[in-house]
Amino acid sequence: MNRNQVVVHGRLRPDGTLELDSRPPLPEGPVEIVIRSVPGPQPGAENWWGYLQRARSELEAAGHRFRTREEIDTQIEELRAGDERLERECREASAQQRPEHG
Repeated sequence: MNRNQVVVHGRLRPDGTLELDSRPPLPEGPVEIVIRSVPGPQPGAENWWGYLQRARSELEAAGHRFRTREEIDTQIEELRAGDERLERECREASAQQRPEHG
């Protein structure tokens, strides 16, 4: 595509007018319009949520075990405790490096 040609999606209304999804990045002036029908979603086609549900079911059927809410919460608490431990060790190391006044 060159700089004088862009693809803009939109809808053809029943009265024959066009509704564009965005403003074409072209200068004002005469243009040539080619209208091509774009297939819409197929009835019964799988959407992203359906895909996720099917993928999870297939993984479970294959023996994959997902973590429970309790297991996830436990891991989050362990990570947070580790952060506090690291912060405490950093403070202690920092305190040991300070010269003592006396």
